[in-house]
Amino acid sequence: MLLCIDCGNTNTVFSVWDGTGFLGTWRASTEHQRTADQYFVWLSTLMAAKKLDVTIDEVVISTTVPRVVFNLRVLCDRYFNCRPLVVGKPECLLPVPPRVDPGTRPGPDRLANAAGAFDRHGGNVVVVDFGTATNFDVVADDGAYVGGVIAPGVNLSLEALHQGAAALPHVDISQPAKVIGTDTIGCIQSGIFWGYTGLIEGVTARIKREYGKEMKVIGTGGLAPLFAQGDVTFDTIEDDLTMHGLTVIHAFNKENA
Repeated sequence: MLLCIDCGNTNTVFSVWDGTGFLGTWRASTEHQRTADQYFVWLSTLMAAKKLDVTIDEVVISTTVPRVVFNLRVLCDRYFNCRPLVVGKPECLLPVPPRVDPGTRPGPDRLANAAGAFDRHGGNVVVVDFGTATNFDVVADDGAYVGGVIAPGVNLSLEALHQGAAALPHVDISQPAKVIGTDTIGCIQSGIFWGYTGLIEGVTARIKREYGKEMKVIGTGGLAPLFAQGDVTFDTIEDDLTMHGLTVIHAFNKENA
């Protein structure tokens, strides 16, 4: 059984893949101090609660936090008796290599998004990934990651606003009833929601014009459904796109080992 791990700056996601679908998915806050033993106790407890009795013998990892890799490798060696495949490392093959400037190393999550999007939708795709950063990943017609855009994430912007302006409270992101706020919270919610709506619409439109071809727009990440309620038009929303991309990359490496 394959365990997929996507470690971002804020959260780490674990999913168990049986070859046809995900049997379970769990999230934990990303902490580089977390030991292999802690990972195992946490994961095995959640799997038991779901009555998921499987043997994990393969692991694929995507991480934008290099400091967690050591303990995840120990987890794989100690408890799953395997060596994990780490996306972005030289030994990890990609179905189609990225086409970016020499010396550039795209984030592993962006490579996984490209692989997952191409497998499900073919090429000429923009993936809008709502995470700690809001990433726009451009996938060419042959499945190659060819670049994109990185903007501050929604929650990161809210936190920066709260910390940088002493009089402004911390608020949860939601779609406000109207654009013109009549209290402080309403003003902030409107600025964040409609500001990011404009960002997403504007950036995707410019990407399409520059790319010069018809493109699908795929939303992924926890806030994608929220912004789809506004004026943002996604062709589809897929919460598991990054994890699916990890299964695609893992299968490609097994086939070409």
